[in-house]
Amino acid sequence: MDTWKKWAIGAAVVVVVGGGTRAAGLWGGSNGSSNALKFSFPTEIQTLDFSKNTDTYSGTIIGNTGANLLRVNAKGKAVPELAKSVKVSKDGLTYTATLRSGLKWSDGSSLTAKDFVYSWQRIVDPKTASQYSYLASGVKNADAITAGKAKVSTLGVSAKGNVITFKLERAMPQFNYLLTFANFMPQKQSFVEKQGKKYGTTSAKQLYSGPYKFEGWNGTNNSFKLVKNDNYWDAKSVKTKEIDYSVVKKPETAVQLYKQGKLDRASISTPELYAANKSNKDKVKVPEATTAYIEYNQTGKNKFLANTKIRQALNLATNRKELVDQVTSGISTPANGLAPQGLAKTASGEDLAKYAAPGYKYDAKAAAKLFAEGLKEVGETKMTLTITSDADSSAAKTTLDYLQGSLQKPLPGLKVEEKFVPFKQRLSDSQTQNFEAVVSLWGGDYPEGSTFYDLFKNGASYNHGQFKNSAYTAAVNKAETTDALNDAARDSDYKTAEAALYKDANFNPLYFRAGYSLARPSVKGIITNTTGLNIDFKYAYRK
Repeated sequence: MDTWKKWAIGAAVVVVVGGGTRAAGLWGGSNGSSNALKFSFPTEIQTLDFSKNTDTYSGTIIGNTGANLLRVNAKGKAVPELAKSVKVSKDGLTYTATLRSGLKWSDGSSLTAKDFVYSWQRIVDPKTASQYSYLASGVKNADAITAGKAKVSTLGVSAKGNVITFKLERAMPQFNYLLTFANFMPQKQSFVEKQGKKYGTTSAKQLYSGPYKFEGWNGTNNSFKLVKNDNYWDAKSVKTKEIDYSVVKKPETAVQLYKQGKLDRASISTPELYAANKSNKDKVKVPEATTAYIEYNQTGKNKFLANTKIRQALNLATNRKELVDQVTSGISTPANGLAPQGLAKTASGEDLAKYAAPGYKYDAKAAAKLFAEGLKEVGETKMTLTITSDADSSAAKTTLDYLQGSLQKPLPGLKVEEKFVPFKQRLSDSQTQNFEAVVSLWGGDYPEGSTFYDLFKNGASYNHGQFKNSAYTAAVNKAETTDALNDAARDSDYKTAEAALYKDANFNPLYFRAGYSLARPSVKGIITNTTGLNIDFKYAYRK
């Protein structure tokens, strides 16, 4: 997920960053149970529409109030959830899921195999305009449907009784994890159509199939809660009756609230908070597979960024080690490519990020030379570059302040201007190419390379810079077709793809994010994942 979509920079995956006065009064009294678990987000949630959601905050709510055929367990494995079994054909082209009996929605109505078919059809329907429709690529006719060349009804997902059958055009190593993914959770067609444009815009405009129901969100307010869903098939395993959530925007306040017992987790991933709490016995490392990077607008609107040498110069002028040390106090790791550490292992057991790294480095002298050559090629002697970032995070400002100074120093003639916009606007501006350069983060949706490499294929919805790199696209397509069932060959394809991105300087990797939080030792059973649903409360409880 887009983690600036998927998160403000510097925040941890299971971020519970806090602040502001809006959170006051959330805990205890009429607004919440004194025995409830208490968490927060650093910014507002956007939607409960499964098919349209792209941000982690909304995804956290959706993933804990919905259920899919499979669910990721504490060991990172996809295990049966609403399905009692999922079988795969030897050629990897047919998946057959058999539902548990007696499944119900939160309103007590029956949850059926048809609800899964509808959800898959809805996400690929061009009318839905889902940014996640590309994840269905590989399912029979999905690409043709999203391109408007085939009817939605021809999608290779069908239901008969309590059995759902998926027909694939090619083997998809990540498909089991798609069956855990929030955007593919079942949706009840009659309910969605009844709500129309209001579907998923408030907690009352959604049905729930998972461990919890969502209550108290009117679409704009900043305090709400998860409550146990008694109609969930495995309700007996859900020990917590209520989880209170709030939107509080200052990390420092979150830590204060944690120490006052008013939050059960608070991020300490800013340098100041980490230093001040480094010896706190409640400190825990937060697992994630997230890359922070700069996207360049390569539509041609900006003649400077259309020049390969200028982009290469910007990449060479980026001192990632210094950035990590100064901005994150060394908590994060300098990025050496697109796919982050901890995402996946190669066939030989090596971390994919290390194996595929194409050679990003800091070289001020080479950067200055290329920059001068690039300026000459575009007929200019100086360049102004506006970099957009997130106004909702103090760490985002620190990052952009660093980039401004560090890029200008080795590149004579470059002026970097900062532009800060709210999280929601940054997402919109990225999608509409209303930027010159933008700092983004992406966190993996499943533990396999394609969750990152699909981002930048020619024409991909998350290729916000809209560049075309045929060598990159060919390598990723080969990994996902010819080499889909050959792990070693697929690894090699991803290495080729990274090299193609590096050569053309189509994006600028900054760091692989890591984080720490203060976590209440008495709260047990929370499952944290590096990809997908980053914090799963199904088994959570206060001891």
